Amino acid sequence: MFCFQCEQTNEQKGCTTIGVCGKTPDVAALQDLLIHGAKGVAMYAHRARQLGASTKSIDAFVPHALFTTLTNVNFDPARFETYVAEMHAKLGEARAIYERACAAKGVTPERLSGPAAWQLPSKAGLEALVAAGGEVGVLARRAQLGDDISGLQELVTYGLKGLAAYTDHARVLERESDDVYGFMYEALEQLTRPEQTAGELLGLALRVGEKNLGVMGMLNDGAVSRFGQPSPTPVRTSTRKGKAILVSGHDLADLYEVLVQTQGKGINVYTHGELLPAHAYPELRKFEHLVGNYGGAWQHQKVEFASFPGSILMTTNCIVEPRRSYRDRIFTRSAVGYAGVRHIEDPRNLSALIDAALAQPGFAADEPERRELTTGFGHHAVLGVADKVLDAIKTGQLRHLFLIGGCDGAEGERSYFRDVALATPKDSMILTLACGKYRFNKLDFGTVAGLPRLLDIGQCNDAYSAVQIAVALAGALNTDVHSLPLSFVVSWFEQKAVAVLLTLLHLGIKNIRLGPNLPAFVTPSVLDILVDKFHLQPTKTVEDDMRAMLKEQAH
Repeated sequence: MFCFQCEQTNEQKGCTTIGVCGKTPDVAALQDLLIHGAKGVAMYAHRARQLGASTKSIDAFVPHALFTTLTNVNFDPARFETYVAEMHAKLGEARAIYERACAAKGVTPERLSGPAAWQLPSKAGLEALVAAGGEVGVLARRAQLGDDISGLQELVTYGLKGLAAYTDHARVLERESDDVYGFMYEALEQLTRPEQTAGELLGLALRVGEKNLGVMGMLNDGAVSRFGQPSPTPVRTSTRKGKAILVSGHDLADLYEVLVQTQGKGINVYTHGELLPAHAYPELRKFEHLVGNYGGAWQHQKVEFASFPGSILMTTNCIVEPRRSYRDRIFTRSAVGYAGVRHIEDPRNLSALIDAALAQPGFAADEPERRELTTGFGHHAVLGVADKVLDAIKTGQLRHLFLIGGCDGAEGERSYFRDVALATPKDSMILTLACGKYRFNKLDFGTVAGLPRLLDIGQCNDAYSAVQIAVALAGALNTDVHSLPLSFVVSWFEQKAVAVLLTLLHLGIKNIRLGPNLPAFVTPSVLDILVDKFHLQPTKTVEDDMRAMLKEQAH
């Protein structure tokens, strides 16, 4: 196997025997085969759409399939066998749609090769599929195209994976875009072309960022439409007496189903990880048995889940190998999967999850000390006090804004993000989002100009809110975003973060500090391009970066 799609890849070079995440060579190969098949589907779907043909029958599947290949989403080889078979069926379907469109227009169909000619191995079984996947992975493309071009292809691919995940989240909330589906097919098709320049691929990567901004907006609109406008909300982080269910991931709709189906059953529901911001939505916090948030970021789940005396639902990434102590009471949903863990296909029937919670002891008593975190400072809430923020900037009470957020991870050097938050001047404000905030969101940063210094905007996809805040402030100050007294310090881990980074680059935001390590798939020459065009910088020491950020603001 070879995989270097996440920040924690082995020695910052690539995982070659087993993934640092726990991904096996079999799963890695099946994921590579699934991506190859998606490119084949896209080659026909893109051409069919150019002829005015609809591809709705495959639009839902392709983003969902790409989502399953993100880091820490699905580790189940049996599920991937099913996905690969379905992708092959979608390839035949896309070909038929294209050929019918050609016939209707009186056009001779192109004879396509490469991924469009993909066939399942004649020999059935997992071993044959794994062998086929090994022939279409990163190393094969690198040997053909060289490090720089193949690395830029991976940048686009990983951005597309993140875009697909957000597209899948939005679809759950009944928000879709035909334009986004069409772009995915166009981009995947472009990745199959043998001759591409670095400039063309970088331009494509920025288009991924552009489309991702739109999808994050759709996702925001879908969440607000269904669950109301989020507002600043204190969330209890100490446990309550009673039976318990823990819901992790990002999916607000799945959390809602848990709350509806557990009403009156004497079960308390807790959020975990990226679902902390769910408490800010009025249609979710109205449930009295949504009692708080338990634990922190994803990488601590083996310890936190083992000590949780109830059942657990993983709605999206990031699952890690469950310990035996809780494997019989953890469940997966949607794209998530792990061999030996029960999967719930229909969220309208959560009886197995509920029964497992009732069979567990629950918490024996309330924790004596009540602890809280505050979340819900989305763009609607922050712009509601924009006059105070603007006045504080103009009068010098608020000197600087820092966006410090992104993915968390297990490495010790991620303490940098906590330390840089602590080093921010007292006359500055910190915006944060995603699970990276767990490094410092329990600390007391006080206030500035009568406003909290730390504002938790929400999930990783709520980078949309951060962008809206920045754009609104820039407009009010009659300047552009990168001229604001605003610095971006971004921690990344997996492919959603790649999509968000591409969105920020698409918006022309410069001087982003990215860490704790730069992507292994970005070669030195490609990094030179990003540094020259966007001043993208690896994180250094807290002291050096803080000095530089404040100096940049002064200019």
